Amino acid sequence: MAMTVYKYQAQALMRDYLLADPLVPYTSVLVGIVLCKMAYDLTRILSSFYFKVSVGYFISDLAMIFWLYPSLGGLEYILHHILSVVAIAYTMLSGEGQFYTYMILISETTTPEINLRWFLDTAGLKKSNAYLVNGGKDTLVHVRILPHLFPLQSGSADACFGYYLTFVVPSVLFVMNTLWFMKILKGVKKTLSKWP
Repeated sequence: MAMTVYKYQAQALMRDYLLADPLVPYTSVLVGIVLCKMAYDLTRILSSFYFKVSVGYFISDLAMIFWLYPSLGGLEYILHHILSVVAIAYTMLSGEGQFYTYMILISETTTPEINLRWFLDTAGLKKSNAYLVNGGKDTLVHVRILPHLFPLQSGSADACFGYYLTFVVPSVLFVMNTLWFMKILKGVKKTLSKWP
């Protein structure tokens, strides 16, 4: 009975208000097309900006790793950053796989916190609350983000290079992120066992 009342109210709304003037449906369709076009163009501008910032961040982080080579990171960090720069630059320049690359970049949200952790350790603040909170947040972010990345393995690319990037880069980054997550868990366990 209640469903019939709602159905009648919806029909009355359509008939009396939305379709009362023939101008309303036509203008709403045209305005919808224009707004979708504007949103799509804006999305392309934002995505291009986002990829450029990501490439810049990875290059500056890579330069810092080279500058402080043994202490900031080893070969796995260099491999990670080079793969990321190549994949993001390819996506940015070719326009292929942008959504897929966004989803992979989500796992990179912990990179600044890992750098902050290194700075806190170098500054002698390993026993501080900031170090503990940063490590706990890294752990939660990895637990929350990583499981959502792998239903996206159905990406497609037209070019051969893009096709191989689609499989190689996420697989290597997944293995590296898993290893880093194990290190983060080990560090959290060690820190919490020493914490008063």
